Amino acid sequence: MSSPSPIPFHTLRTDPDGQQCDAWPEQTLLQSMEQGSIAWPSSCRNGQCRTCLGVLIAGEVHYQMEWPGLTPEEHASGCVLPCVAHPRSDVVIAAPAL
Repeated sequence: MSSPSPIPFHTLRTDPDGQQCDAWPEQTLLQSMEQGSIAWPSSCRNGQCRTCLGVLIAGEVHYQMEWPGLTPEEHASGCVLPCVAHPRSDVVIAAPAL
């Protein structure tokens, strides 16, 4: 009997409102949120403007660029840029302060 194939997607949840969507590894978190009808602020979509800045509460992400537009302190405190972050697991991110 063959082992089951891995789940092709993860779950993304926003905190504190609890909205949830599928998060595909080949897409950025922002793309997954948009497909899941979750409104999240964005602008440049290349990790520079920081409009989409959020905080990773749980899970793991990776970037397909050397270093996104985060300071070392922001990176160390769990900040993420959903426009360029890809999920490696189920994730929970805190909505940005308005």
